[in-house]
Amino acid sequence: MKKMLALALLAAVLPVFPASVAQAKDKEEVVVYNWGEYMDPDVIADFEKETGIKVVYEEFETNEIMYPKVAAGAAQYDLICPSDYMISKMLANDMLQPINFDHIPNYANIDEKYIEQSKGFDPENKYSIPYCWGTVGILYNTTMVDDPVDSWEILWNEKYADDILMQDSVRDAFMIPEKMLGYDINTVNEDEIAAAAQLLMDQKPLVQAYVIDQVRDKMIGEEAALGVIYSGEAIYTQRENENLEYVIPKEGTNVWIDSWVIPKNAKNVENAEKFLDFLCRGDIALRNFDYITYSTPNKAARELIEDEEIRESTIAFPTEEMLANSQVFVYIGEEGDALYNEYWDKVKSY
Repeated sequence: MKKMLALALLAAVLPVFPASVAQAKDKEEVVVYNWGEYMDPDVIADFEKETGIKVVYEEFETNEIMYPKVAAGAAQYDLICPSDYMISKMLANDMLQPINFDHIPNYANIDEKYIEQSKGFDPENKYSIPYCWGTVGILYNTTMVDDPVDSWEILWNEKYADDILMQDSVRDAFMIPEKMLGYDINTVNEDEIAAAAQLLMDQKPLVQAYVIDQVRDKMIGEEAALGVIYSGEAIYTQRENENLEYVIPKEGTNVWIDSWVIPKNAKNVENAEKFLDFLCRGDIALRNFDYITYSTPNKAARELIEDEEIRESTIAFPTEEMLANSQVFVYIGEEGDALYNEYWDKVKSY
């Protein structure tokens, strides 16, 4: 998702994927639309070998790029992997069809707690299957930060002026002051959004940059002391720089979930179900977890993780206590989106 890892593998990986949707002609196929670098290409190849079904695979960079393409019917997909709030929006606009879980026996491998969390955007758990999940937190360099890091408030500490990286993402940016102020991260109350915006404007002189993928690279290179980052990328950064630590602040955070859905206009539903069942296998889910480093909701896959440090990692698999004050994003409607964008423009131009 927003959670793409910009690994040097990209150039080597892309040729592995089958032809584009426009070139797909085989009868036995499944057309998949997924985030960049969000699936092990060997998994695709193995599914094709096992089933004889061709995977026509396309990638998107953001939910906001994916949605209008799907909504306009510019291409027909059988499986898409949106984020939580975008699934809410697609449901609100009658774009999805219920999944026949009788055809996906490996769905039993999905941990019940992630199915429960999914009710925040798929209330009846009829339209989605969790694929990856994670949290938003603070990544900090232990050699550059000598204060306790347990609250979002440290991102307002003048001591770290020009050493703070924020996410260049409306909802993720506003989530932080909303949690600090005790608000719902899905609030559409203008007074609350305005108060959160004011905190962001107060903080802005301390911020080195508003970025997305660059948080990872800058923190690895020790170009900043503190950065807001997604948990899967935090795992990657720790492999590259042992001085980096990740914290979920005590006020709580966003727990995001990317899930598979089947559009209403899907042509190859049976093949989509076969691919979903394949992806829900423990060994396959493990391979994707190893490849992308974002947390898997697949309990069978977690049991297969050989590295005990990763299997018990509280970054990859935070405790219930750590997630006590956390929420998922849901779709807040066009008026809500417009309100956030209006105040985000004020923050960025301040």
